[in-house]
Amino acid sequence: MHEEKSDRVAISDYDTAVLNRVFNPENPHNTTEDIEIINSNEEPKILTAFEQEAKSWEVRGVQEAEDGNLDSSIHMFTQAIQLAPQLSSGYNNRAQALRLKGDIQGALEDLDKAIELNTGNSAVCKAVVQRAILRRYKGDDKGALEDFKSAASRGSAFAQQMLIALNPYAALCNQMLCEVINKLKAGNIEESI
Repeated sequence: MHEEKSDRVAISDYDTAVLNRVFNPENPHNTTEDIEIINSNEEPKILTAFEQEAKSWEVRGVQEAEDGNLDSSIHMFTQAIQLAPQLSSGYNNRAQALRLKGDIQGALEDLDKAIELNTGNSAVCKAVVQRAILRRYKGDDKGALEDFKSAASRGSAFAQQMLIALNPYAALCNQMLCEVINKLKAGNIEESI
């Protein structure tokens, strides 16, 4: 007899990162190098009672989002923001839920607020990268480029890669190099040189 288990199994941070890369390949992924660079200047902050309660709402909001309950998740993040509007994390988390729901403009507004409020380098960097991706999605390549530059200056390897990819000269060189390699593979050596 086979018995089904309904208990959730905890997975490591590494496993979560691997799954995130598989299911969300277009999203930025921090490497260990990124994390060390980004977190180097941050100091822990002591939270007030309201901020602790807001963080509790955020944890529940993240769980709701993971369970696919985006409306409930957004409501919980809004509660967190009302309790502690000075914390950027509530805005950042709500931005992600809004993005998943398809409200790109709402997500951008929350990311703007999160960036405005944030003092921690890693959180600002993540929010700026997320905003850059949404700006690019909306066709605002100039705004996306500015955000990628800002995130790259804060140590984001993903933003640095995006700056290279968005550079028209690098794209042209990459295209020409691909053509030469393809000709070489096809045996057209004379045409390639």
